[in-house]
Amino acid sequence: MSAMIQLTDAEKAFTMHLQGGVRLPVVRCVSFHVDAGECVVLGGPSGAGKSSILKMVYGNYRCDAGRIDILHGGATINLATAEPRQVLELRRFTIGYVSQFLRAVPRVAAVDVVAEPLVANGVAKDEARARAGELLKRLNIAERLWTLPPATFSGGEQQRVNIARGFIAHFPILLLDEPTASLDAANREVVMSLIDEKKRDGVAMIAIVHDDEVRARIADRLIDVASFAAAA
Repeated sequence: MSAMIQLTDAEKAFTMHLQGGVRLPVVRCVSFHVDAGECVVLGGPSGAGKSSILKMVYGNYRCDAGRIDILHGGATINLATAEPRQVLELRRFTIGYVSQFLRAVPRVAAVDVVAEPLVANGVAKDEARARAGELLKRLNIAERLWTLPPATFSGGEQQRVNIARGFIAHFPILLLDEPTASLDAANREVVMSLIDEKKRDGVAMIAIVHDDEVRARIADRLIDVASFAAAA
């Protein structure tokens, strides 16, 4: 497999165990690939399954059928059959995830929240905090806030902390779930620049973006998820 991400006839459905085992199909026959240095944007109406596909690629949702092959350390791992330890290894070294919502540990300073992915992979704490500070400054988070826990921040500030945390480490694959939602024009521009830089670094990205300007700027390809709609 030469692609960083390859989905082949992937399917997802939810079983409502408290509703007599009713099965709700979400997507079926999901097939596309993402190469290194490419950003593929998922399009389609609300409820079409964009977030479900992103969560399948991250391993939050189990793929019910088909394959999701991830290039990891020179080999491929099929997320449809991967063991939990393999999923955790992918998340530590290969797949990053950036959402619009921050779920940080309470009472941890913003600069340490952002630096944590680097520290977890062996970067010295001082260096990790310095790099975190540079990214926070670039995303217009005032330096006086860096030592405060993000729980005390506004929603927009929390989102920018989350973006900094997601972009600080080098993951070969990056999943972006509405990274520019609710951001002002200046910070949207910063995020688009960060995405451009990741492309130049050879990162393969899948994004969900509803902003037309952002989509036009970052998308190398647009995939209409409605074509993967599963009939009930």
